[in-house]
Amino acid sequence: MEDVRIKLTFDNEEVIVKMYDNPTSRDFLTLLPLTLTLEDYAGTEKISSLAKRLSTEDAPPGSDPSVGDFTYYSPWGNLAIFYRDFGYANGLIILGKIESGIEKLASIRGDFTVTIEKIN
Repeated sequence: MEDVRIKLTFDNEEVIVKMYDNPTSRDFLTLLPLTLTLEDYAGTEKISSLAKRLSTEDAPPGSDPSVGDFTYYSPWGNLAIFYRDFGYANGLIILGKIESGIEKLASIRGDFTVTIEKIN
């Protein structure tokens, strides 16, 4: 799964994410392509529920996310994309890192629809 990237498309903008190789990331990739509605959460992240829970096999007990982390929050079963730093969270699994376009994601207000697809 080396150098797998996904593209998030919304409002004629693109965000590119380099995915990490772990069981949760691989499980997420099986859902693609995917269209989700993202909403802002706590002025820190964009979140959306997923249709199914992802594998937490070999996952750490939690993570300390930073700007650009593309994550899965296992207690709620949702995707969480961080545009601000946040403290340690139990059950948070980092799936990948935004390579470009984080500012586009951070500037959107309100709920919006995003299409996620694998690009390589």
